[in-house]
Parts: sequence; C-alpha cells; structure tokens
Amino acid sequence: MQKKRSLFVIVVSFFFLISGCVTTGTYEKKVKEADNQAKELAQVKADRDQLKEAFANAASEQAKLNEELAELKKKKAEVQTESDTYKQLMQEMKGEIAKGQVTISELKGKLTMDVVDKILFASGQAEVKQEGLDVLQRVVEILKNVKDKSIRVEGHTDNVKIKGRLAKQYPTNWELSAARALNVTKYLQQQGLDPVLLSATAFGEYQPVAGNDTPEGRAKNRRIAIILLPKE
Repeated sequence: MQKKRSLFVIVVSFFFLISGCVTTGTYEKKVKEADNQAKELAQVKADRDQLKEAFANAASEQAKLNEELAELKKKKAEVQTESDTYKQLMQEMKGEIAKGQVTISELKGKLTMDVVDKILFASGQAEVKQEGLDVLQRVVEILKNVKDKSIRVEGHTDNVKIKGRLAKQYPTNWELSAARALNVTKYLQQQGLDPVLLSATAFGEYQPVAGNDTPEGRAKNRRIAIILLPKE
C-alpha cells in the first residue's frame, strides 16, 4: 500500500512538472512573438516617418524649383524687353547714329544711349534747344514702354575750364553737367515718364569716353547719357 501511494505521488508530480514546462514554453513563445510584432510595428512607423519626410523634402524642392523657374522666366522677359528697347532705339536713332551724334550700347542688363551735346544744347548752355527736344521726344515714345527699369540721366563734359561770364553761372564743369542732366530729366518727366524711375547725375569731366587732347575726343566727351538699368 505504501508503495502504491509513493508511485501515485511521483506520477502526479511528474504530471504537474510536464504541465508547468508546457505553460512556460508557450508563454515565452508568445512573448517572443509580441516582441517581434512590436519591432515590426516600430519599423513600419519608422518607414512611414521616412516617407513623410521624403515627401515633404520633395515638395519643398519642387516649390524651390518653381520659384527658380519663375525667376528665370522673369529675367528672360526682362532681357527680351531690353533687346526690344535697344532695337527700337537703334531704328529710331539710325540717322543720328550714322552722323556720330548718338551711340547706343547694351551690356549685362544695362542699356546706354550717349547723345552728343551739340544736338541738345547751345555752346555753354544748359537749356535744351528745340532740335534737342525733338530728339528727346522720339526717345520718350520708346521709353514710355519701360516700366521695370530705372532711367538715369548723366551729364558729362570735356576737361576745358569754364571761363568768362559763363563761369559766374557755372563755376566748374560739375555745375554745367548737373544743370544739363537735370533739364533733360525734367523734360522726360514732363512728357509722361514716371519720376519714380528717373534720376539725374553729374560727372563733369571725370568719366571721359575719349581723349581730351583732340577736338574730336572732346566732342565725344561732351554728352548726355540716358541709361536703363535694373531697379535697385
């Protein structure tokens, strides 16, 4: 009887031991599966965040490219406008250009028209004479179409000193070139050009385009320059 009881205890103990082992193994398996699922979920979230960041960067780059494209189109339109203005001035002033009275150049977004003083002013005078007004009026009709450029009028002279009674009104070439530039600028305004776009500058004898040692060189230096340049 005692032996049977001992055998029963051993069998029951073995049964519980086996049951315990199965339960522990299953639990560990479930835990491992849960860990794997958590890792997979974390990876999915990380991939999703990377995709969201990639899309955001792509959208930002696209917006940047659109801005650059718009700027390039704007610059292209500006260059075309300058070229059209240049062509129009060249056509309108071809008679004066042929006589050497007007020169027109265009470089790096800057269009310059130099007009020798003798067709604008009487010798030593700052008031624009009628012949000069006629020339400027033809220029005005072209410049009226320019809305996105500054228009600067520059006064230039040769290096011959002002003497006699004229020196009382214009002590130096600075004053004479300034008065001439201002009078041309005022006329452009009176003819309808936006004064916001206009400015007048005096250089006197200090920016020559030719040597002052010959009559021909001095004649080239006595000029009014009308310059179209990008707005600041």
